[in-house]
Amino acid sequence: MTTNRITELFKIEYPLIQAGMIWASGWKLASAVSNAGGLGIIGAGSMYPEVLREHIQKCKKATDKPFGVNVPMLYPDIEKIMDIIMEEHVEIVFTSAGNPKTWTKTLQAKGIKVVHVVSSVKFALKSEEAGVDAVVAEGFEAGGHNGREETTTFTLIPMVRQKLTVPLIAAGGIATGSAMLAAMILGADAVQVGTRFVASEEASSHINFKNEVVKAQEGDTKLTLKELAPVRLLKNKFYQDIENLYRKTPSKEELQQLLGRARAKKGMFEGDLEEGELEIGQISGLVNDILPAAKIVDNIISEFKTAKAKVSEL
Repeated sequence: MTTNRITELFKIEYPLIQAGMIWASGWKLASAVSNAGGLGIIGAGSMYPEVLREHIQKCKKATDKPFGVNVPMLYPDIEKIMDIIMEEHVEIVFTSAGNPKTWTKTLQAKGIKVVHVVSSVKFALKSEEAGVDAVVAEGFEAGGHNGREETTTFTLIPMVRQKLTVPLIAAGGIATGSAMLAAMILGADAVQVGTRFVASEEASSHINFKNEVVKAQEGDTKLTLKELAPVRLLKNKFYQDIENLYRKTPSKEELQQLLGRARAKKGMFEGDLEEGELEIGQISGLVNDILPAAKIVDNIISEFKTAKAKVSEL
């Protein structure tokens, strides 16, 4: 593939980025994706600071290619997390769930490339004003925590592209090479893929969860808990408990009480398919197997090239 602004920015072979998903994106997955030519990302959102340090150090030993760390800025130990990232000389940081102005300049002063994840044109522009090196625009098809606007990826990307000058990465509902090509035709410089990499051999998520992702069909996920923080979940007993509570017009406190603590860990990391929170994207309906991460990268790039050739014939 020819180079573009994202491959040059991150010094990677393919404009393909693995999302930093909680309970799935440890050093094994990140290093495997980076070794395959994409950009692997360690998901700090489910790690204590010293656990993150260990994952960064192990990732460095497993790959000599660039990799990054994703940091949700609502994290309670955010300062410790950022200190470790700077101490360990991580080269790329993806920030989310917070104000990009808070850390962008501090990280860049250490030579770190900063990318911020958004779900709207408004926040894409705020990110550019904050001086980020690139923006991820994520449509509401995506798994996990999501935008309140419910703007789909194929609507969001051209809208953001129209306003933005920095490099743009598309996310949400992308698991195939043809979707990657479509996103780039709409204006993205690269794509970020999450759900497809959850169903990888190297993902640290529980095999029970991976199997549920493979079994998922169209309509098996839904965006919920908007009063707290919108999140896309696979439908299971816990999801049904939420739906039952909604019939009683619950307060935020009642929803919070039902959610409790560590639901995501219980579901995605410990494999409790009944009581756990199972965060995954709509595109899970197209994920039919668990594969090595390198094979997933190879499949997506091969499909991309095939789709590109077909488009040129239209």
